[in-house]
Amino acid sequence: MTETASRCQPPTTTAPDGPAAGGRAVPSARVPASTTPRPQAPAPAVDTAKRDPGASSSAEAAPTYRPNARYVLLLGMMCALPAISNDIYLPSLPDVARDLGTSATAAQLTMTAMMLGGAVGQLVIGPLSDRFGRRAPVLVGVALHVLTSLLCAFVVNVEMLIGLRVAQGFFNASATVVAMAVIRDRFVGADASRLISRLMLVIGIAPLFAPSVGGLIAGELGWRAVFVALALFGVALWVVVLRRLPETLPAARRRDGGLRTALSGYRRLLRDRHFVALAIMPGLGNAVLMSYVVGSPFVLQEGYGLSSHEFSLLFALNGVGLVAGAQVNAALVRRVAPIRIIRVVLPLSLGLTLALLGVAITGVGGLPVLLVMLWLVLAMVNFAPPNASALALSRHGEIAGTAAAMIGATQATISGVVSPLSSLLGGDSVAMAGVMVGAATAALLVLALATPAYRRGGAWSG
Repeated sequence: MTETASRCQPPTTTAPDGPAAGGRAVPSARVPASTTPRPQAPAPAVDTAKRDPGASSSAEAAPTYRPNARYVLLLGMMCALPAISNDIYLPSLPDVARDLGTSATAAQLTMTAMMLGGAVGQLVIGPLSDRFGRRAPVLVGVALHVLTSLLCAFVVNVEMLIGLRVAQGFFNASATVVAMAVIRDRFVGADASRLISRLMLVIGIAPLFAPSVGGLIAGELGWRAVFVALALFGVALWVVVLRRLPETLPAARRRDGGLRTALSGYRRLLRDRHFVALAIMPGLGNAVLMSYVVGSPFVLQEGYGLSSHEFSLLFALNGVGLVAGAQVNAALVRRVAPIRIIRVVLPLSLGLTLALLGVAITGVGGLPVLLVMLWLVLAMVNFAPPNASALALSRHGEIAGTAAAMIGATQATISGVVSPLSSLLGGDSVAMAGVMVGAATAALLVLALATPAYRRGGAWSG
């Protein structure tokens, strides 16, 4: 694969500027003075980088957009909604278990439930966004996220909370899948990977403060007030989406049909084994992160005796590593092909998780060394997922919503299955690190066995 995806020249008109368009387009042709250019709907992007023989061969013109900061912020906050919904609630898990008279494992299932609900939600909402456009599904989904968040504040047992968290995950999946589809409507290849990495700045920073904010709210008003705060955040996001998110899928490019059309799209994706492999890798990368997110409150607060405030500070510090890694990737992908980055990062991630497991087993250096190794592991998490997602989306731009849903659903499913494992395996640092090793190993095996990335002369060897 070439180091960057080739850009098609835009038509003789320029794309509209400002937040409604998400940035400015670069004109590439001179318009005669007698001609008045008329705005055109953005055309889908095309990946002209080298593909393997099974890749989609569609070729559609694409203007070269340069997304402005407000556009990146909007898409980033949409992508961050599920993460915020989990992370702001994270410090409250022990309180939820005590207040509802349940176990730590059951309390952790309220997080797993949201991720599994998000997996199903993306599979449903993705094809809907290909059928009805990008704006309507996200506006409806975020509105229902607000409603379920409020209902979560009034539960009387953990079973009700688990059920409502499934619904919450289903509805807030609309924000993530639409944001990814919007990116594919306008960008491919290295450009898409770079934009996704920039989104990580927002996606990473928002959850940095979410546990601190959630801990403060829960400490003053109780854990139920955290869900009221989530509802208020949903209201604010809904207003911004209504006013600022452009429709990037014109009516002429929307897919007609109902369930049969949606299923045919998923069958098409499942037959593309390289797409499936690329779609799995973000989920396995996120599994490394989620084993930390779900296990760390019990490992650090109960295992090492840290207070809620100390835990929140450490969580923020580790979040800096996540954000830093994403921004390094955004700069690196300008010069290095996304697949080359993945090929190097996955073995390195596996080595770091093994080192973390060794520290957890032996106790060498105590908590400080454990935290250093944990920071290094997390700093590598955001290298592979943006590149794998961009490569996967570039293969099926004509059904971008369905493809984004498949990637997101796979990620949420893997994360949901993996997240309670550390608790089931003992809930200590060894269990948490062991789950990370398993996820990192699986990611490397998928890359090596299901793609030509490591094969001499393979289509992706460039």
